[in-house]
Amino acid sequence: MLSGFVLDYRRLKPRLYLARSRCANTDMAAEVKKEIELEIAHVLFTDIVGYSKLPIHQQRAVVERLNEIVRGTDEFQAAETAGRLIKIPTGDGITLVFYHSPEAPVECALEISRALKQHPELQLRMGIHSGPVSGVIDAAGKANAPEEFC
Repeated sequence: MLSGFVLDYRRLKPRLYLARSRCANTDMAAEVKKEIELEIAHVLFTDIVGYSKLPIHQQRAVVERLNEIVRGTDEFQAAETAGRLIKIPTGDGITLVFYHSPEAPVECALEISRALKQHPELQLRMGIHSGPVSGVIDAAGKANAPEEFC
């Protein structure tokens, strides 16, 4: 009955071999290594409490409010101006990758916390992590930090 689903491994091997040979292009690997180096990143993770229980229009509103608050912090603006910030939207929050100092995400979190006192409807969890990362080139050809933090 399942005989139509039997794989012919003889037909798959050439394709797998071709895929490996394309990835083994040493010129491309050297080019990527020149653009991306290992460095220490300091990451601020945020998560909106109860986000999935909110109606869609309220979900959008709280995410927009969070983005406004985050963009309004001095640490965010300084890192963005210096070109040393990666912003990763997470749906119910935002992840910010700072490269300047380990204090940057802490100061940003404190600024966000102070601003949230004026918005009691927006409850937020925050976490910070620092560690070595190596960037990757994404599908758009831009450098980005991998999700090695979790």
